[in-house]
Amino acid sequence: MATVQTVSGQVEAGSLGVVDAHEHVFLRSPVLPGEHFDDPDKMCAELCRVADSGIDTVVDLTTVGLGRRPTHLADISQRSGVQVVLATGYHRDAHYAADHWVHHEAPDVLLDVLLADLRTGIDDRDWRGPTCVPTTVLAGLVKIGASYQRITTGERQRIEVGIEAARLSGVGVAVHCEIGTLAHDILDIAEAGGLSPDRVALAHMDRNSDPDLHADLAGRGAYLLYDTVGRIKYRPDSDLVTLIERLLDSGHTDRLMLGTDVGRRGMLRAYGGGPGMDVLGRDFLPRLRRRIGDQPVDVITRTNPARFLATKDIP
Repeated sequence: MATVQTVSGQVEAGSLGVVDAHEHVFLRSPVLPGEHFDDPDKMCAELCRVADSGIDTVVDLTTVGLGRRPTHLADISQRSGVQVVLATGYHRDAHYAADHWVHHEAPDVLLDVLLADLRTGIDDRDWRGPTCVPTTVLAGLVKIGASYQRITTGERQRIEVGIEAARLSGVGVAVHCEIGTLAHDILDIAEAGGLSPDRVALAHMDRNSDPDLHADLAGRGAYLLYDTVGRIKYRPDSDLVTLIERLLDSGHTDRLMLGTDVGRRGMLRAYGGGPGMDVLGRDFLPRLRRRIGDQPVDVITRTNPARFLATKDIP
């Protein structure tokens, strides 16, 4: 029986329901000054809106050191009724101050941190140093990240560590592809590290809406995570609907997932902003169903995330 690790414990993969595959419930980063959000009551209210929109599970892709609050997250999940799968891993360089420990610790230490999150429990202090004070909340996947059109030395080290942690733990890897770049390079690194592309979800690929590139990536087995729903400053949602249709026409329905990636307090209704974390279920999915029908939407929002998030047996 395939299972997924949520902040409340293991659940059957088939019980995830409709999945928003990229969110942040708590976040604090030096690259986003003044845009942090860490109020448990406000974020519970935000997740209640998500539940009302028809979303059953969110995947929180906040990485080590960026404000994860595991015990609060487990409480909010229970209060809102939304299941949450929380990541471990490391982001691109820009999200860590120059003196942060992720820049200077050895690879074996960086790996131990991720394995502790996956096997022992996430530190409620969100790893203020590479010594664990574990909670009972476990991570359910790994996230890694690269810069725009380049992978720095430090990013490559952390990417390789993240891939190794996933390989050893049987979980999937979500990748921050800055503006949809370097996807093939990341898959090459994953394969060199012994991780199959079908265990990798490439985030932000809709920022680089090249259907031929996407078909090539899907052909390698990777998941394409279209996660800027409602972000009109990038492009109208009608363009995203068209992109999804193109990938469906090329036979890659089983490689798509969707998310909203709310990463700023100004995007949250609980903080007086918008479009809100519920924009995926509230606005986009009904529109997508009208265009492509119920069955493909169910594959994209239910079947694919359940398959990707399921922990694999380690040989």
